[in-house]
Amino acid sequence: MKKGSRIRKIFSLAAVLSCIASLSAQSVSEKSNANLEPVRNFELERYLGKWYEIGRFDFKWEKNLKNVTADYSLNKNGTVKVVNSGYDYVSKEQKQSVGKAKFAGNQNSGSLKVSFFWPFYSDYKIIALDSEYNYALVAGANKKLLWILSRTKTIPDDVKERYIQTAQNAGYDLNGFVWTEQE
Repeated sequence: MKKGSRIRKIFSLAAVLSCIASLSAQSVSEKSNANLEPVRNFELERYLGKWYEIGRFDFKWEKNLKNVTADYSLNKNGTVKVVNSGYDYVSKEQKQSVGKAKFAGNQNSGSLKVSFFWPFYSDYKIIALDSEYNYALVAGANKKLLWILSRTKTIPDDVKERYIQTAQNAGYDLNGFVWTEQE
């Protein structure tokens, strides 16, 4: 193959990849949570510990799970260890995934990045949190990632309604949102 022909092929491939990346970025940005504001005056130490999942969108890693919990603890290097677990009622197996989280910027803000598959990180934004750190509304990187968490297996109706309203005001379509069974 001639050198000029090879260079043209490389430039053509680069142009195609650039177009694909541009279109992907555009479609992702339309459903992105980049402009979603996290809670302020966030205290990580108070957030650590066990949380029960009250509701979520049923994406592939959590499909068919009940009794879902998230445990957060501090690693020696300052990152947060994340242990998500739940029971798959179809396969009848306990599932667990371990990851880590780090602040996305200001440590007084509830905006973190979480990774379960290094080196890939995704947004983890706490967009609502009660003053006692008993209930949290967490947004992921897009409008199909949302969790309602509680320190207990249930959540008061008024908190649930407030978090649903907050999610809808943030642009979430809650069709497909599921309530997690906790036993």
